[in-house]
Amino acid sequence: MHEIFFLILTFIVAILHITIAKSPIIETLLLYFLVVATGASSIFGFVGHSFLSNRVAQSIGWPTGNPFQWEVAVSNLSFGVLGVLCFWFRRDYFWLATIIAVSVFLLGAGYGHIREIVVNRNFSPGNAGLVLYLDILKPVVLITLYAVYKTVK
Repeated sequence: MHEIFFLILTFIVAILHITIAKSPIIETLLLYFLVVATGASSIFGFVGHSFLSNRVAQSIGWPTGNPFQWEVAVSNLSFGVLGVLCFWFRRDYFWLATIIAVSVFLLGAGYGHIREIVVNRNFSPGNAGLVLYLDILKPVVLITLYAVYKTVK
């Protein structure tokens, strides 16, 4: 799954940046969680939901050809753009706004996955697998990193 690739890449790039530039650990981790784990990963999600929509729908356990795919694709693209822009716009409020927007979307998607499991017994890998856990875990990590970043800053 692409999410694991982007999480590993996030840590690799952050560790390299921290080691080479001697940058602050929490700020650098937060930066790359925004840029890579959120930004690049969401842009990749846009590609999947827009250009491979039938394959993605099947993995979620949803019917193919459904217009929900385009809406999810564009949502992913917007969060991807916000995440990548965090590299250049390092103001606290831009980061906070990005974290809030992404968290609302992901926690809402996580709720949708749980609802699908409970109501429709949908245990498809794209609904009940790793994506469900990451929809909850990523906002928790982003919010926690931001809170610690604001505390130590």
